[in-house]
Amino acid sequence: MKKILKISALLLLFATMANSVSAQKYGHLNTGNLLVQIPATKVADDRLKAMQDSLVAVGEARAKAFQAEYMAFVKAYETGNVPPVEAQKKQAEFEQKEKELSQLEDEIVAIISKKREELLGPILEKLEKAINEVGKEGGYTMIFDTSIFNALLFAAEANDLEPQVKAKMGI
Repeated sequence: MKKILKISALLLLFATMANSVSAQKYGHLNTGNLLVQIPATKVADDRLKAMQDSLVAVGEARAKAFQAEYMAFVKAYETGNVPPVEAQKKQAEFEQKEKELSQLEDEIVAIISKKREELLGPILEKLEKAINEVGKEGGYTMIFDTSIFNALLFAAEANDLEPQVKAKMGI
């Protein structure tokens, strides 16, 4: 009798677990596609592009000036107009300038990256909030992002939450 009760209890437990698993609801959306549809993203991208272009122009101007100075030195050195001691000093100067150009490039990358986070951060927060609201309102257990390659192998169109998230964001 005790065995029958234990077996019955186990069957009831498994039935309850199976029922709760089948009651789970999953959805998906492509955040990459959604992000480019947000008007604020275009504005942020345009601002980033303008900033990047201006900073790159400064770097390119410095690089061209360095290259011109270096080529003039090489020409003077090849004609024998530069004594060996002066050539060593110039070589050290050119190495320092080359190092400074590399540091400038790193600074430009860091500035652009920081500005990207500053401009896109609020947009991503708004997107995350809308996804969370749709998930809670729709009773979803999980929502998958299909923009990540091979993260989701199949998704039925009926579970695509992009329209609801777009509606939440007013897009």
